[in-house]
Amino acid sequence: MYSLRPRAVLDDSFASLTLKRRLESGVISLDEAPPGVIAGRVALAEDETIEDALAAAAEATKIWRSAPLSTRLDAWTGLIRRVLLDRRDELIHMLTLEGHPVELARWELSGMLELTRAETVEFLRGQMWQEFTVDGRRNIVRRQADGVVCVSPPANAPLVSALLGAVSIAGGNAVVVRAPRAAPFAVSHVLRTMIAPTLEELGAPPGTLNIVCGSPGRMLDTWIASPHVNDIMYFGDTPTGLKIERRCVEMGKKPILELAGNDVVLIWKDADLDAAAAALTESFYGSGQLCMVPNQALVHPEVADELISRLAARAEALRPGYPEEDGVLLSPVLRHDRFDEFLAEAVEAGATVVTGGQGMQIDGTPDASGFFLQPTVLRIDGLGGARDLKAVREETFFPLLPVVVPEPADDEILLDAFIGFVNSNRYGLRNSLWAGDEAVIGRYVAEIAGGGLLKVNDSHIAFTAPLPSHGGTGLTGGAFGEANYPALRATHLQGISIVTGESGSAD
Repeated sequence: MYSLRPRAVLDDSFASLTLKRRLESGVISLDEAPPGVIAGRVALAEDETIEDALAAAAEATKIWRSAPLSTRLDAWTGLIRRVLLDRRDELIHMLTLEGHPVELARWELSGMLELTRAETVEFLRGQMWQEFTVDGRRNIVRRQADGVVCVSPPANAPLVSALLGAVSIAGGNAVVVRAPRAAPFAVSHVLRTMIAPTLEELGAPPGTLNIVCGSPGRMLDTWIASPHVNDIMYFGDTPTGLKIERRCVEMGKKPILELAGNDVVLIWKDADLDAAAAALTESFYGSGQLCMVPNQALVHPEVADELISRLAARAEALRPGYPEEDGVLLSPVLRHDRFDEFLAEAVEAGATVVTGGQGMQIDGTPDASGFFLQPTVLRIDGLGGARDLKAVREETFFPLLPVVVPEPADDEILLDAFIGFVNSNRYGLRNSLWAGDEAVIGRYVAEIAGGGLLKVNDSHIAFTAPLPSHGGTGLTGGAFGEANYPALRATHLQGISIVTGESGSAD
């Protein structure tokens, strides 16, 4: 499988995709390809190789799960942190080869580094092993490895998702990662040349980390049927993820789902409007093709006009460009049909397009057939029917941010409505609040039930240790959804009681 350089696709998509097809079908060899088009190539795994990876992982976890926690967690995360820092530029380059703007790649790297900070490691250690002396017994509550964890990352963010899934190794598991056929190169290169050597340095057994490239359906079928597999960590759309969840449960396997997000940001009347507008602008990072960006805003009517004005100005300042260029935050959106559908439905129902609403070329010229979409701010007046609109009810995986403005009312009534609106969201990845009133903040923190992460007066997408970067409730994480620490999610609680000397009794 051949991965194309994003610049080549943006300059001439037809020629680049034709070259990819000819290479993969064997019509021409790599030596015949023009320079600057191919980023790299990865072998497509045969069925035997996929089975071998699972068998190798099953053997490895028998050994690795008994390695000291200080080795699996402290030492290994320390080595990963060193690699991330030492090879920072290479990692960012790999992310741009996946089409991520360099500014976005730097943000993604910051998230990886937060996973390895001392505060995160300390929290995980406390969750994974606690000891108590009770009536002469040495009582231990620990988390034991589930075993073999298979990771299926999404095509839109394969590398960072694969790295997150690989953190399951710290729990004593062995991991099999599927490198997506659409974008396998960065995943395979980074895991093979950066992460695998850290495991070798610690003496982890062969098979602790495996990387195979293949089609998702076929590989998932193999994983679900295999007696070697314990957990499946799936990143992707909600309908597919929930089907996988049911199949996993039927086969006695643990589903760990990272699905869609539809995050809500609340802006109260005493919020810092400049900071809130900056946080809402994060909705357009990567052209909205990230699960954890803001997907909708709910604004106090007293400050709605001012907030929307500031947000629109920031949205209009964003520009498209090649991924490796500084300052670029927008990514190509290959399909515009859902954007057009959601926008048209909202406008027909009375919503107002404040800014944006069109396709554009890489130079910013409006063009319905362009690779990019203008960052679009949509004003929706009235809370009552807002949830009926697809732009509010469903995940918008494109640069469209609906801003809902309720009718004026008493603040107590408005706050009840705001909290009820967030809790009625079927998704639950991240939710945010911007407010100065401590009573408002207190109610928000106490009463918002959905979400793997709540943010208050902070960047919606910022990472901060030891809080989780992923995970959520509802249609985001399925029936078992919660904040996702892979080292914990891919393990299970186990109690141990040890008596030394005089035997214990049930008395």
